[in-house]
Parts: sequence; structure tokens; C-alpha cells
Amino acid sequence: MGTYILKRIMSIIPVFLLATFLTSGMIHLSPVDPAEAYLTAAHIQPTDEILTQKRHEFGLDEPFLIQYVNSIIKICQLDFGISYVSNKPVWDEVTYRMPATIQLALGSIFIAVFVSVPLGFLAGVKKNSLIDHFSRILSFLGASIPSFWLGYIFIFFFSVKLDLFPVEGIGTWQHLVLPSITLALPLIAMYTRLLRASVLENSQEPYVLFARTRGIKEKTIMAKHVLRIAISPMITGLGMNLGKLLTGTIIVEAVFSWPGFGRYFIEAIFNRDLPVIQCYVLIAASLFIISNLFVDLIQMCIDPRISRKEGQQ
Repeated sequence: MGTYILKRIMSIIPVFLLATFLTSGMIHLSPVDPAEAYLTAAHIQPTDEILTQKRHEFGLDEPFLIQYVNSIIKICQLDFGISYVSNKPVWDEVTYRMPATIQLALGSIFIAVFVSVPLGFLAGVKKNSLIDHFSRILSFLGASIPSFWLGYIFIFFFSVKLDLFPVEGIGTWQHLVLPSITLALPLIAMYTRLLRASVLENSQEPYVLFARTRGIKEKTIMAKHVLRIAISPMITGLGMNLGKLLTGTIIVEAVFSWPGFGRYFIEAIFNRDLPVIQCYVLIAASLFIISNLFVDLIQMCIDPRISRKEGQQ
């Protein structure tokens, strides 16, 4: 087990280096001049003399590999540069806004798991029943409705018409309800389908059939044996969506005026704030890598066969 964990942790390093290299390369090849973008954001007329001075100040006149190595050193020190718009350290701006995004992501994950686990499990156990048909309809709607449209529908009915929840902002649990449900609905659709299919598949495994021949109650078999293995694909999906939620709440944050990291990224794109854009991409890549590692370790604890298979390869 220890060898497997060490192997998975070591695999993070080349993936992270590749992500930083691609990010630096895309910015280097971008038609947007960072020095010109900085001066434009600061409302300074970009003359040739000032542009040359800023390029030298930012190290843009050095070879690409030297710029890349310097950026790696700065990233390891959590130095992502200074925002062109606010003239504040990008990392300070990110840490100020990230808690709001984390709060929104955790709220949506809680709702998704709370709904999809019992719904997907019951749909798999009671195939072609009323609850199974309901889960299929909900999954279809969750996978089909765009998040921005759903968010506006929620605002229209629950905020404007019924006046039950605030339209925008942050601060109370009422502010969290509508954006969390908006984010959670596609996850509910995905997790319900995954869990239902996994329950149906594992219900026909030899160990389940053997347990039935021994006279073990069906509820005990399903709850203690089938669910434990069937939930593994759902955990994989949760890990793949965790990084996406923490960095991909852009549309929902814009719809509900949620002061999070995603909305900050949208503003950076419009303002051509390259340090913020680079920081967002690197944080997104890091979150995907770490969440996938975390999921692999959880799956190994649930199903030890995974570590044995890796050890045999």
C-alpha cells in the first residue's frame, strides 16, 4: 500500500510541470503583450519607451526557458505576480475570493450526494419501478438544462415571484441555496446514473448470488456488499468534478453575482489581467491532480483490489 501511495504522489510532479509549461507557453505565444496589457489596465499610454521598460521589468526580454524556470521558482513560493487591475498580489486576491467558491462547491456536493445516493441506489434495486422512472427523468433534465438558464429560472420563480431567496450576494444560508442547487443538478444526474448502473451490474456478481444462496437477507446484501462496491464509480466521478466545481463555477457565480474565484477569472479575461489568468489555470490543474489522487486513495481503502492490481503491474 505504501509503495502504491508513493507512486501516485510521485506521478503528480511531471503532470504539474507539464501544466505549468503549457500555461507559460500559451501566454508566451499569445498575441497579447503583457506589458501592453498592464499599461492599458493602468490607463497609461503605451509608448515604445515605456513598453521596453516594462518588458525588462517583467523579464519578458529573456529567453522562454529562463522565463519558465523563473516562473516555476515563483510559483513554488506562491508568487503569481501582481494584478494589472488592482495592483495587489494575485495570491492575496485569490485567497480572499476562494472561500466563497469553496463554500458554493461544498454546498452543491452535499446536495448532490444527499439526493443521488439514495435515489440511484433505490433505482438500481427497484428496476423499472416508479422511483426508477423518476430518476431517469431527473437525470435527463439535469444533463440537458444549461446551468445559466436554470439559474435564471430559479431567480425568476423563487426570488422575484415568491421572494423566498435573495437574488444575489453572499452572507446567509439563503444566499447559498439557489446557486448550490443550480450547480448540484447536473451532478445529481451524473451520480444517479452511475450508481444505478453500478448497482445493477454488481447485483449479478457471483459473490452476491452466493450470499443469496446462503439465505442472507436481500437488504443486508444490498446495503453491506453491493452498495460498497457500487459506489466506487460515483467516487471517481466526484473526484473528477471536485476540481471542476472549485474552478468551474464561473457561470453560476456570474448569474448569482457570487463573489468567488470564478467571477474573478471572468473579470480578469475582460481586463486581460494575465497574472490572474495564469494563476487560475495553474490552480485548476493542481486541483484536478490533487482531487484525482485523493479519490484514488479513497477507492483503495474501499476496494483493496485496486492496490493489489497496481502492485502486480
